[in-house]
Amino acid sequence: MSLVTEEMKSKSEVYHGDEMCQLKSKELLREIALPNGLLPLKDIIEVGYNEETGFVWLKQKKSITHKFEKIGKLVSYATEVTAYVEKGKIKKLNGVKTKELFIWITLSDIYVNDPPTGKITFQTPAGLFKTFPVSAFEVDEKSTGVKEINNEVNETVAGVKEV
Repeated sequence: MSLVTEEMKSKSEVYHGDEMCQLKSKELLREIALPNGLLPLKDIIEVGYNEETGFVWLKQKKSITHKFEKIGKLVSYATEVTAYVEKGKIKKLNGVKTKELFIWITLSDIYVNDPPTGKITFQTPAGLFKTFPVSAFEVDEKSTGVKEINNEVNETVAGVKEV
């Protein structure tokens, strides 16, 4: 069952299609000062963001498991990921789990310290937490094609404005 209602959608910016959703999810992470590789989703079909409440959702075709190579951790992302965001924080996160030893543990909060220390903390609903270097969750945008997509979108928008 989806946590995103039609009422929420009507009050939010909503984007569709993998290329646009990849771009918007990276922009959102940049805007809230979190590493750009934190949400390595694939085949995203919808991204929504309500700036007033900070509620954000991402829907992908199927759930995925991603290994963050720099720290050797597996993270599972459901078909729908929801959260509330603010500068340096993701709160009330749903749809994301990490594997510790042999069990999957739900994550509820992600945050970086202010002032920045170069560390990012992941917390469970029970209050347990683990801290890693922020660099473990950053990806080179050139290798992901995000800059190229961003340039194409900006050129398209510029072309539309001129017409």
